[in-house]
Amino acid sequence: MPETAARDDVKGQELQLGLHGQRLGFRVRRLHHLLSQRVVEAFAPYGLRPGSLTMMVLISANPGYSQVELSRIGNLDKSAIVTIVDDLETRGLAIRGRSSSDRRRNSLFLTAQGEKLMKEMHQLAMATEQPLRDGLSPEEFDQLFELLEKARALVATAS
Repeated sequence: MPETAARDDVKGQELQLGLHGQRLGFRVRRLHHLLSQRVVEAFAPYGLRPGSLTMMVLISANPGYSQVELSRIGNLDKSAIVTIVDDLETRGLAIRGRSSSDRRRNSLFLTAQGEKLMKEMHQLAMATEQPLRDGLSPEEFDQLFELLEKARALVATAS
């Protein structure tokens, strides 16, 4: 009983992060988790898998690229991409075409329906970030973007 009583005493208090409070990765992961939850809720009516919008955006921006190339660009798991692309293709949102230079390679393209849905979903995804846009000045928001990209590049090139 004393444990339960002790837990009841701290109910409503904010959980302390301890040493994790000093880790950038932990803070970035917490923000990513919150934004991802909002995106999953916003996309629920579409019945698409997590990662579908990312894949559609990458295909749209890089028409004709292969799944392997897009997985590298988006830092996505290759096996997850296969499932996502299969789903997009089944729904008529994307098509696979054989590469004329390498018949073993599939080139990916969005259909007109896929382009339209991607734009709708992108607007929903942008809306999930609105609390950040509302709470930061435009300069702070731009700086956040720049710093996150700089941090990503530094970690990517570190040996």
